[in-house]
Amino acid sequence: MPMSAQEIETMIRTAIPDAEVVIDDLAGDGDHYAARVVSESFRGLPRVRQHQRVYEALGGRMGGVLHALQLTTATPPEGL
Repeated sequence: MPMSAQEIETMIRTAIPDAEVVIDDLAGDGDHYAARVVSESFRGLPRVRQHQRVYEALGGRMGGVLHALQLTTATPPEGL
C-alpha cells in the first residue's frame, strides 16, 4: 500500500522537529515523491548525511512501501 504525502511529512517532522517540509506527488500514484526538507539541524552536515537523516526518519520504508523519493535538503535561510 503506497504512503501518502501527509504520512511522509509527519514522519519527517517527528524525527526532525524543526524541519520545514514540502512534499510533491510526482506521478499521482502515491509511490513517487519529491521532498524538500529545510532544517537548522542540517547545518555543518555533508549533504549525504542530511539525506541519511531524512531516510532514517522514514524508518526503512524507502525502496519498499515508498518506491521513490527525490530529495532536496537545505539549511535556513536557503529555505523552501
